[in-house]
Amino acid sequence: MPLFIPALIVCVIFFIAYRTYGRFLGRVTGLDDACATPAHKKSDGVDFIPTSRGFLLGQHFSAIAAAGPIVGPILAGLWFGWLPVLIWIVLGSIFIGAMHDFASLTGSVKHGASTLVDLVKRYLGRQGYIFFLIFVWLSLIYVITAFTDLTSSSFVDPELGGGVATSSVLYLVIGLAMGIALKLKIPLLPATVFFLALVVLSVVFGHTIPIVLPSIFGLAPQQIWNLLLLGYCLIASVLPVWLLLQPRGYLGGFFLYLTLAFGIVGLFLGGEAIQYPAFIGWTSSNGMILFPMLFVTVACGACSGFHGIVCSGTTSKQINKESDCRAVGYGGMLLEGLVAVVALSTVMVLARGSDLTHASPDRIYADGLGRFVQHFGIPRDLARSFVLLAFTTFIYDTLDVATRLARYLLEELTGWKGKGGRLLATALSLAVPAVCVSIRITDAAGKTVPAWKVFWTIFGTSNQLLAALTLMVLSVWLWKTKKAWWVSAIPMVFMFIMTVWSLALLVIPFFAKLFASPRVFDLIGLVAVILLGLAGRLLYEAVTAVLAATKTASRQ
Repeated sequence: MPLFIPALIVCVIFFIAYRTYGRFLGRVTGLDDACATPAHKKSDGVDFIPTSRGFLLGQHFSAIAAAGPIVGPILAGLWFGWLPVLIWIVLGSIFIGAMHDFASLTGSVKHGASTLVDLVKRYLGRQGYIFFLIFVWLSLIYVITAFTDLTSSSFVDPELGGGVATSSVLYLVIGLAMGIALKLKIPLLPATVFFLALVVLSVVFGHTIPIVLPSIFGLAPQQIWNLLLLGYCLIASVLPVWLLLQPRGYLGGFFLYLTLAFGIVGLFLGGEAIQYPAFIGWTSSNGMILFPMLFVTVACGACSGFHGIVCSGTTSKQINKESDCRAVGYGGMLLEGLVAVVALSTVMVLARGSDLTHASPDRIYADGLGRFVQHFGIPRDLARSFVLLAFTTFIYDTLDVATRLARYLLEELTGWKGKGGRLLATALSLAVPAVCVSIRITDAAGKTVPAWKVFWTIFGTSNQLLAALTLMVLSVWLWKTKKAWWVSAIPMVFMFIMTVWSLALLVIPFFAKLFASPRVFDLIGLVAVILLGLAGRLLYEAVTAVLAATKTASRQ
């Protein structure tokens, strides 16, 4: 079957969903353009800025679309076949992921652009607020761990890694230079043209001066890159946003759109045929069970709890009118679903016995998109280098945001203030990832396993569980305001079942190893136990809040 057929079907379904279910959600949550949004009420020219729907969609999409919708669908496609993954991307994006993002954005706007954490404090009380902060902080730690190791793996690729590392370093330097240029009042348009040209040159010529690190003090090159990347996170998270985060994210947005556009057009026009099996089995060759592991592996490709933090943290402060929540929140997640479909397509074109089926997701993604893009007459190696740099720019966005958010949360929990507090909170937030990516991890056969692969399951599970907890808080809000609470409650129940089920699969071996002889320490299992406990406590707080509100209402 030609590859463009399922891709075309997905595009049509997403369009219909946006026009129908997206509009329905707008009605049941009470979107009203007559109500002034926080961007107008609190306009300060810094955080609260009324922004046009199209521009804000681009900014929001750049913030939420990281490596998750690329890595997750590729791994799940390799394990279970492309058909169950495609079905989950479509249904999950429409009824759970996009609904989650839309409700998070709308709920924040309706509460004066309050963050998700503020909503937890308002509806679940002080204790729920503390437990939620801890849960989100742990989730961010696993985001940083998994994505740091993924980036370093692309830097040590034996064929293209050195050139990609060079281009990535130059890209960060160019972002710094652009930040300084804009601070000096150089107009945006000429600055954009000039610095984008520099980024293109860094991709074209990066491979001519590859950065290849030697082993130092017993550390392998990838481990050194991991520590360097975490050092970058430490610096970037305390720098002013205008100096690096904003210009780098702005330039990275162009990579995101170009990669998606070329991928989709090449997918439609390339005439590629599907070769990979549609369905492999209920259990993968590495022992993963389709239910529930499919849903936590695809992760951001269908639903992401991380999006709720972005929606309520920055995007809600820029909504011009309430109806824009549908395009930005619901539409933004559907675009991310398309990114996931393009990523899955790079698996669909592989032959079952291809050597690439054993490669890392970034390599599969780069090779697949290079295959699509070469139909435009672009050399395949250049296209692959471009895609790998685009892949790392996605992760840079995630690492920057995740590290900053982890610092904010730790400062909130501890009350630390000033420069010293910022540095200490950041350093503590990066300490756990630094340990996790530095140790040598082996499987049952004694073979070294990449850190990102070990932590991906717990990352996906914690991210999906965060989405379930977010939907739980939003359900309480909709219930208390007598709105259609079931639109978030039903997805919440499904996400809770899948994530708790997957955590249980991690917890059972943990206790078996704990009481075995000799005793074996299982870090992933320990974190699963902690996450389960935090989720259970938050669920208890939500039920208590609803019962208290019901009792109060019955007395009146």
